[in-house]
Amino acid sequence: MENKKIGLFVGSLRKESFNLKFAKHIQAVAPEGYQMEIIEIGHLPFYNEDIDNGNPPQSYTDFRNTVASLDGLLFFTPEYNRSVPGVLKNAIDVASRPYGANVWGGKPAAVLSSSIGNIAGFGANHHLRQSLVFVDVPVMAQPEVYLGNAGSLFNDAGELTDAGCRGFLDEFLTAFTQWVERFN
Repeated sequence: MENKKIGLFVGSLRKESFNLKFAKHIQAVAPEGYQMEIIEIGHLPFYNEDIDNGNPPQSYTDFRNTVASLDGLLFFTPEYNRSVPGVLKNAIDVASRPYGANVWGGKPAAVLSSSIGNIAGFGANHHLRQSLVFVDVPVMAQPEVYLGNAGSLFNDAGELTDAGCRGFLDEFLTAFTQWVERFN
């Protein structure tokens, strides 16, 4: 079986980001046949059609080629002011342009949101789903993933130590791989 390439997109640029820690955990427990890669998005210039016309920045071209090569997508987002961080929205914009050249389309995805609070990024999770629907990304509906109180789930080394959360993420990953198989 050929490995499925899954891009992990983390909406927080913070070095000690809980979303990054969750992405690294998922990457570490990826099932056989799945290659999980964290795709950097912080270097992308804000999308601007003026700089994209004719001679786009190399970072746009490289990012679009990377997204085009993926078999599936996992988005990890914190919540900033009840929405997604600008860096994540910018990445979606860059790979969906220029008009008619969307490279996200048809790729199966899931959204995981987390925060230090109880609401666990609910607003960001649903805002992100709205943008993904528009760029033709089929987003897995169940199980939904809202990871609250994220600060208490990791040890000082950044390892996910909460057994309940680990078990839930294992179940999520099983559902996600089944979702990806439906499209590939």
